[in-house]
Amino acid sequence: MKAETIFQICNSIAPLGWILMAVAPRWKWTKKIVLSGLLPLVLGLVYLMLIVVFFGKSEGDFSSLEGVGKLFENPFALTAGWIHYLAFDMFIGAWEINDSQRLGIHHGWVVPCLFFTFMFGPIGLILYFIVRWVKTKKLFHDA
Repeated sequence: MKAETIFQICNSIAPLGWILMAVAPRWKWTKKIVLSGLLPLVLGLVYLMLIVVFFGKSEGDFSSLEGVGKLFENPFALTAGWIHYLAFDMFIGAWEINDSQRLGIHHGWVVPCLFFTFMFGPIGLILYFIVRWVKTKKLFHDA
């Protein structure tokens, strides 16, 4: 399968999970498919497959920005990198919903956080922590 095909499949599936989280966070299928971690896991398995098959088959390394750039000149490594973002950002979005439901934060406050987590990863997480603090006065989970 071509890297572009794998990219298109994963890039088409991921937004469906985000839509479910945004519009139907308490629906049983959202809980089973996304909030359980299943969809991020599936994306992670695609990532794993790409790493196992293609890791080490391109120039570059992780020791410099130039080395990382060379790694991503390989379309399969670039696809793996993108899927890494898709999986982890979705996992964080699912955590935001699970955490907000546990704390009783209205979903309307979480939707903007989800958007920013989907589009800009850590910025959405920071926004969620701000919402969490404002609404509950809890910045971190009580251990």
